[in-house]
Amino acid sequence: MSAAFGLSSPRTLVTTEPDAVREFFAACSGRVIYKSLSSVRSVVRRLRPDDLGERLERVRNCPTQFQEHIAGVDVRVHTVGGEIFATEVWSDADDYRYAGRDGSSLSLREAAVPKQIGDACVAMSRHLGLELAGIDLRRTEDGYCCFEVNPSPGFLFYERATGQPISKAVAEILRNGDHIKAG
Repeated sequence: MSAAFGLSSPRTLVTTEPDAVREFFAACSGRVIYKSLSSVRSVVRRLRPDDLGERLERVRNCPTQFQEHIAGVDVRVHTVGGEIFATEVWSDADDYRYAGRDGSSLSLREAAVPKQIGDACVAMSRHLGLELAGIDLRRTEDGYCCFEVNPSPGFLFYERATGQPISKAVAEILRNGDHIKAG
């Protein structure tokens, strides 16, 4: 979907088949991350050659998403109505949300994204009918890559780190009733 809005996406595989994962791993030159697909927030991890043996058989029991690892800087964009709040995330962790647990570094700061990227994020959110969305991007040498659009994003973590008024923007939409459609 992100391509329709001018954003690239990494190669992605959702499967329960170990052989498909092995093929995908080879096609991505061994640069792959993964996470389980469920209603519970999962941890992103790198897939390592050691994982391709007996351990990989466990994937048969849990639909798992595999994505080509893309090098760059994480950027989380929250869209609230037509507003955007971008946060640049610097971390050496595979999943920066858990950087403190393994001693990895983590730094967040308010960021500016090019107008066309901000417009694409707002357009994707509106296309999906979302007044509030969290869009996970990675800034690369070639532009921006979109990983996912979160329809129910946690935003306080980013707001507290940057001082961006995301809560205020959400409250304003709720106060004005802009999200309520007559029916």
